[in-house]
Amino acid sequence: MFELKVKTHFAAAHKLTMVGQKCENLHGHNWDIEVYVAGDKLNDAGVLVDFGDIKKWVREIMTELDHKYLNELEVFESMQPSSERIAIYIAQRLEGRLQQLNEPVKVSRVSAWESADSCATYIP
Repeated sequence: MFELKVKTHFAAAHKLTMVGQKCENLHGHNWDIEVYVAGDKLNDAGVLVDFGDIKKWVREIMTELDHKYLNELEVFESMQPSSERIAIYIAQRLEGRLQQLNEPVKVSRVSAWESADSCATYIP
């Protein structure tokens, strides 16, 4: 099994109405994102997948979130944009891009760090 990791970040605002205290107020984070993809087989070039492809796709996903009020995005219309749900969103969007490869490569996990000491990790 091989696993690759790409790190990135985005800044955005949100509010979470169910958690109480200060998170119910509009506030922002500088999220650090770690995306992992995994697979068992290397391609003919001897790599699982080109890092350049992963970085490009992750950058595209970040532009959907960066400097936005997350509660107003269509994807979060019926749910709160918690770090957990942000991680799921990123994983699902990237999984769609990976399917273009027709290779057995999958998202293995996504971590969304909302602060230096707090993150949520989604493992599909």
